[in-house]
Amino acid sequence: MPEGGAAANGYKYKGGAYVDRDKPAQIRFSNISAGKAVADAIRTSLGPKGMDKMIQDGKGDVTITNDGATILKQMQVLHPAAKMMVELSKAQDIEAGDGTTSVVVIAGALLDACAKLLQKGIHPTIISESFQKAVDKGVEILTSMSQPVQLSDRETLLNSATTSLCSKVVSQYSSLLAPMSVDAVMRVIDPATATSVDLRNICIIKKLGGTIDDCELVDGLVLTQRVVNTGVSRVEKAKIGLIQFCLSPPKTDMDNQIVVSDYVQMDRVLREERAYILNLIKQIKKAGCTVLLIQKSILRYKITTELQDTGTAKFTKDVLKALIAGGGAPEIELALRLAEYSRSLAGMEAYCVRAYADALEVIPSTLAENAGLNPISTVTELRNRHAQGEKTAGINVRKGGISNILEELVVQPLLVSISALTFATETVRSILKIDDLVSDLLCVMSI
Repeated sequence: MPEGGAAANGYKYKGGAYVDRDKPAQIRFSNISAGKAVADAIRTSLGPKGMDKMIQDGKGDVTITNDGATILKQMQVLHPAAKMMVELSKAQDIEAGDGTTSVVVIAGALLDACAKLLQKGIHPTIISESFQKAVDKGVEILTSMSQPVQLSDRETLLNSATTSLCSKVVSQYSSLLAPMSVDAVMRVIDPATATSVDLRNICIIKKLGGTIDDCELVDGLVLTQRVVNTGVSRVEKAKIGLIQFCLSPPKTDMDNQIVVSDYVQMDRVLREERAYILNLIKQIKKAGCTVLLIQKSILRYKITTELQDTGTAKFTKDVLKALIAGGGAPEIELALRLAEYSRSLAGMEAYCVRAYADALEVIPSTLAENAGLNPISTVTELRNRHAQGEKTAGINVRKGGISNILEELVVQPLLVSISALTFATETVRSILKIDDLVSDLLCVMSI
């Protein structure tokens, strides 16, 4: 058979080897199916009326939650594409802190749209580029829908925090936890000039026993250990020093032994240790500390001591000072606006952008389904309301119908919607561009 010839069994002869023409498509559809399976697994937990998941780990411990990031983190997934969905939820949690279920559900709907487009013979590259155009336009639409908010507007911030908590297990305690969360952030920033929040300044201390009603916000330092009976109980006008290393002789990270042959060498070792500790104490005294709070031990040996310099490290969350309506209103508006945008395009791009727009309706459809409403009639009515210019019309799961979601104070940060849309699209594009799966176990070379 000449080089480059085709066989009747669907294989192509090239360069002395047979190449399966259908393998890239099979790999692509396998990845899409794995990603959709993960999305379907947590789809029912979306929204305030979403179901909870009971997860049992290998030790027998049981966790009940409806948080997407928590569910996926504890799921044992093996398929590489499924692991990408888990990382997607984790990235959304790190970036925005909310929308961990929505981002996976959107990605699953986009993967389903990709499968239908691929079955119609559209090339993966065209689909990927069209989806990128759609998400760029979608970010513009979301930004135009948002409403600016000032950090001094406490009521608006409370509404945003309450909306986020309403879809969690602790939703019945949102009236307690939402003000506590807002006040904690406002105490560590300057509302007039803040552009980011240093989350290291907010520490959450968990203690067994009691109920959530026992939670309180402490503006200061919380000590989890009891005070020693013989210790000082009160110091006024104190100069406090915080130390995260132990006041004891240094230890190396590697195993070692010191052989001492006589008392002179032993005395030399002890003198070096005392000199080291005395030097630390002199530096503390020079700083003028009257109260010393130390995390490690004092004059006790530890197996290893790890010191990290985090003076220049910054663990911050960008403050995007804008809010957007919830209840599926942004997704329906995006679907309509992107459908209009697709009419300005030509060829396969228009078809792909329209499929992208239709996939976004999975959020209001799922919210309605989880709330016990008819998803078809609910989404249809939402389309009509938005087509008439009601951009803030959304699903009110409390009243079981459609209403002006802003008047119901159901709002969320713009960052949540934008990051969910962009992260989901990026993950889908990555899965779409994969045409082969190579395992190191299969890469065996024969000599």
